[in-house]
Amino acid sequence: MRLYEVVYILDPALEEEAVTAKLDTFHELAISKGGEVSAVDLWGNRQLAYPVLKQSTGFYAVAQFMAAAEALPEFERLLKLDGEVLRYLLILNEGEPTTGLSVMADVPVRVGADDDEDEDDDDDLPIPEAAVEEDGTPRTSPPEYTGSRGRRRRMEGPRIIMLNYKDVSTLSHFVTEQGKIIPKRTTKVTAGFQRQLGTAIKRARYLALLPYMQREDG
Repeated sequence: MRLYEVVYILDPALEEEAVTAKLDTFHELAISKGGEVSAVDLWGNRQLAYPVLKQSTGFYAVAQFMAAAEALPEFERLLKLDGEVLRYLLILNEGEPTTGLSVMADVPVRVGADDDEDEDDDDDLPIPEAAVEEDGTPRTSPPEYTGSRGRRRRMEGPRIIMLNYKDVSTLSHFVTEQGKIIPKRTTKVTAGFQRQLGTAIKRARYLALLPYMQREDG
């Protein structure tokens, strides 16, 4: 058995009691061949980053459970047949919490200065609102940039130990207004984190937590 996480986007017209009853039915089938539900987190109604099945809002719920792989096909079949499930995402859980937060280091990062200039940066690329340590470990607090070459001044903030694909606040720092993922040569994160970042952003977009591109109002 393995630990799975599923994020549901349900019909916003459902009351919390109805959502709880529906999830109990789903999870009973998911653990029918053994296992248990370890966590259920009801986020409630939220604005979608883009319409899903003509809905502009959805009721988000996140659950984690231990289950046998052979029970999942029937579980997913039930989700696809349920008209009140607007969308769902079922993945193996790698330690992410059910909340929309990443796992951060306990020790704050020191405040320092980094005056190194990037010779490989393209002048037309946007400067990301994300900071990294010397080893490429990302941090949450955005740095400040001055000068035409974008000289980076580090700011205090905890390191990201585990990136959560539901952490919209952090992920949005790595996406341009056109919806493109900022390249590693600009963010200066490690190659491993850049791969995690790409996967997390794709999942967040599928769940309508992030838009595919920014809306132009007016």
